[in-house]
Amino acid sequence: MTVFTESIVEDAALAWLQELGYTLLPGPAIAPGELFAERADYGQVILAQRLKDALARLNPNLPPEAIDDAFRKITRIDAPALEGRNHNAHRYFVNGVPVEHRRPDGSIAGAQAQVIDFDDPNNNDWLAVNQFTVCENKHNRRPDIVLFINGLPLAVIELKNPGDENATIWMAFKQFQTYKEEIPSLFNYNAALIISDGVEARIGTLTGDREWFLPWRTITGDKLAGAHTPELQVLLNGVFEKRRFLDLVRYFIVFEDEGGGKLIKKMAGYHQFHAVNVAVDETLRASRIPAVGEDLGHYEAGRKHGGEEGDRRIGVVWHTQGAGKSLTMAFYAGRIILHPTMCNPTIVVLTDRNDLDDQLFGKFSLCKELLRQPPVKVESRA
Repeated sequence: MTVFTESIVEDAALAWLQELGYTLLPGPAIAPGELFAERADYGQVILAQRLKDALARLNPNLPPEAIDDAFRKITRIDAPALEGRNHNAHRYFVNGVPVEHRRPDGSIAGAQAQVIDFDDPNNNDWLAVNQFTVCENKHNRRPDIVLFINGLPLAVIELKNPGDENATIWMAFKQFQTYKEEIPSLFNYNAALIISDGVEARIGTLTGDREWFLPWRTITGDKLAGAHTPELQVLLNGVFEKRRFLDLVRYFIVFEDEGGGKLIKKMAGYHQFHAVNVAVDETLRASRIPAVGEDLGHYEAGRKHGGEEGDRRIGVVWHTQGAGKSLTMAFYAGRIILHPTMCNPTIVVLTDRNDLDDQLFGKFSLCKELLRQPPVKVESRA
């Protein structure tokens, strides 16, 4: 009889990540003092050389002093609270790091240094490290798996023993609360937190309460995963496939300011993520613009009549009560606004009740960072 342990779950998670193209390294192999050490000390949560290499690779037109400036700003993110530092890091990811450098004629040029290549997943450095020890404020903690993109820890996975009836996913959730208190620097750059006991698996954000750690029920979005597929496998393949994870970070995370300095970080659920992506592709098709991205999903109901290029009929996204339709609309608007072929469109929202007007206005106001202008690569002169 096979006895399931936490290490078996960890090995399975690492194998699934390797299939997705992540390089695997054990934490002790890159620890300070080792032959292939990538950390100066256990308090360092960024793999500095990987970040420097990525900045140079992704910004070939910037001089070394601008690359150094970007590195300093990323590694010295400052804000009173962890949520604020995480928000600033997210802005760097999606907007680039503002830097300045001197031109040959002596004038000062401004630019945005790219931290992650969202257009070409393979132009980034993808790494999964298990048993990654972090020491901070006299606390010594060792998360199970940390996922790095370009040397930055964007996701943390905490696992529990499926054979221990007391070691549930909610023990892993509680562990994250301890980590945030004792080793907060690991979460400055975090995009996603994953908890699993090998049977159940949930994904959430830095500020998410227990009720907002939710399952991810599909891999490609065309159908729900079968009941016999482990939830952790579905979550890892569904979220951390490189293209999907980059899209999740770029388009489907929002920080809502609730006043008094309180930030709430929200991430799309699987139904919002795939519904928006299909809606965007259908919008491009209906507008005579070639569809891009993944194969379109049918979402149970299948394809309906129409669907011809340029027919100006996009379709319907059906939500049940409490499924987050206002946020889905904000995510959709953000994606459409940023799509280069849509040329910064005007979006008109129609409602049939006054209270919905107020609700949507409030939601879009909170999500104003999603509704950003498409990036324009223009140097400024001071």
